[in-house]
Amino acid sequence: MTSKRKKTGFDKYFDEQMSDPAFREGYERARREVDAVDQLVRTLDEARVRTGMTKADLARKISAKPEVLRRLFTVKAPNPTLSTTVKLADALGYDLHLVPKAAAKAWRKRGRKTSGQKGTETR
Repeated sequence: MTSKRKKTGFDKYFDEQMSDPAFREGYERARREVDAVDQLVRTLDEARVRTGMTKADLARKISAKPEVLRRLFTVKAPNPTLSTTVKLADALGYDLHLVPKAAAKAWRKRGRKTSGQKGTETR
């Protein structure tokens, strides 16, 4: 049985702010951005693990310091540059593609698998 925790002052303030449509829209947009970057970084790290490459090996492959990759793959809210993201994908044998939201949503809904990656859904 899940017990509900008592709302803090921040929880009450946040709920009040979320009742403002402009605030809600801005918050939800920012949340989508953070979630998308986080998912992309997690997917790149999963690809790294599948290849058996260490973070240090991958760092060398993209001419980065090992601590940069360790931080990227372990921080709660990573925010890599587009250039770093492209370099990582390329070093791991992937291409990045921009697809319309509707097509991506339909693709995920069908549970598509990456070719050669049993049980791995890319997002």
